[in-house]
Amino acid sequence: MALAPPMDYAGSVSSGQKHLGCFRVHTSSRLQCVDYDKKSRTKQLVVRAIFVDRPQLDFSNPNWKEQFQEDFGKRFSLPHLRDVIDVEPRPTTFSLKSRTPLENVNGSMQESWNGYVNDDDRALLKVIKFASPTSAGADCIDPDCSWVEQWWVHRAGPRKQIYFEPQYVKAGIVTCGGLCPGLNDVIRQIVLTLEKYGVKNIVGIQHGFRGFFEDHLSEVPLSRHVVQNINLAGGSFLGVSRGGANISDIVDSIQARRLDMLFVLGGNGTHAGANAIHEECRKRKLQVSIVCVPKTIDNDILLMDKTFGFDTAVEAAQRAINSAYIEAHSAFHGIGLVKLMGRSSGFITMHASLSSGQVDICLIPETSQSKSSVTQMKVPFVLDGPNGVLRHLEHLIETKGFALVCVAEGAGQEYLQKSNATDASGNMVLGDIGVHLQQKIKSHFKDIGVHSDVKYIDPTYMLRAVRANASDAILCTVLGQNAVHGAFAGFSGITTGVCNTHNVYLPIPEVIKSTRFVDPNSRMWHRCLTSTGQPDFH
Repeated sequence: MALAPPMDYAGSVSSGQKHLGCFRVHTSSRLQCVDYDKKSRTKQLVVRAIFVDRPQLDFSNPNWKEQFQEDFGKRFSLPHLRDVIDVEPRPTTFSLKSRTPLENVNGSMQESWNGYVNDDDRALLKVIKFASPTSAGADCIDPDCSWVEQWWVHRAGPRKQIYFEPQYVKAGIVTCGGLCPGLNDVIRQIVLTLEKYGVKNIVGIQHGFRGFFEDHLSEVPLSRHVVQNINLAGGSFLGVSRGGANISDIVDSIQARRLDMLFVLGGNGTHAGANAIHEECRKRKLQVSIVCVPKTIDNDILLMDKTFGFDTAVEAAQRAINSAYIEAHSAFHGIGLVKLMGRSSGFITMHASLSSGQVDICLIPETSQSKSSVTQMKVPFVLDGPNGVLRHLEHLIETKGFALVCVAEGAGQEYLQKSNATDASGNMVLGDIGVHLQQKIKSHFKDIGVHSDVKYIDPTYMLRAVRANASDAILCTVLGQNAVHGAFAGFSGITTGVCNTHNVYLPIPEVIKSTRFVDPNSRMWHRCLTSTGQPDFH
């Protein structure tokens, strides 16, 4: 296994009492910035991933494809415990041919069962060969859209060799950030799979990273008996919180608790924090595996087909959309307005609009604001003017008598006054685009002398507090199992997910380079526009 990408200090900026130190990851040209407190000069857990464009390839070089693939292989190489400590593998205790963990540690594996994944198994990151850069959703490396195989994504699953003695392992589970449907399903499946390996000592860390430094938050012993039915309810059995403590203090706590594995459930910010913890463990040469499970209903984590909780959120949004539709359809000149979650990405709003089939206008963050530092297409929307949203609402009232609008919480922020306030995770506090649109619509129709009856529904927190649906429950089961398999395989600083329908392991730095966005040139967004019938609002 290759070493993790080396990091050099790349500069710093100061803001108030905070000092932001930035490190460049060589193989991905990414800056990772970590907050320092000026007084304590200690590294804090508020870690930000800042994407910087990679150096341009020299396409005149006949070997540019080999150069690209070599760089790709380095980027997607998984950090392993063997990189920093001398640890020998042993035959796995995991088998589906036995009701209990395999106990014959010196015996040969049961070759008749082909349920193990080879360390050299790989999945393709990209599976479509685009003929032209102008094809819808084209993702090309060179101007000619040449096909370059990207085979370096590691397949997830149980290995024949493991790097921990299960009977001596103490494993911890922590859920960070906000609530998300499926958290309890993942917790449950991690516990069940750990026990399948023979692990007896499993604990939950309460209320996110806060549980590592708040004295009154004790460890929660976990077992099959404890977690058996927790998947029947929403929320998190362990509790959640945003923000965290000093990285060094957390690793001190990990050492004091004698944790060998830590499973971290969270989104982009949590992944960045987990990666910083992983790097500190490597620095101290600890035999501790840090494995993430991507959690966000926004579905905005790079390279993932889908994150758990997303399907459930889209399904839950249907109840709000259907209610708004009935209100609008039943009223004279009724206009239903629904605001859904989606700070930077509009996946929930787009998919909920497609699923409903009744939405006339779908507004997402990607259609109104630029996306990181990467040059990408964007389709801005305007409210006023002949091509604006309000004029189209007039048209809908004139032609069909009612209208239904679905908007993501992060859309249209340029129309709202910025507060510059941030939450505990460091995210900018958004203005309420739903209330703003409601007032604009009422004011507009009053000004033109046309009656309107606007019904505004904000189901935001209802979407994330519900129990996972069947689709998400299956995904949570797979992710929880693969997280445990990855830890026993000796990997650390990784996350598990679904990439092109295949279950894979990815190095955390590759998924926190930026937020994943809806591509306005993608076929899915075009399908949404076809369904709503809305024009370009610019």
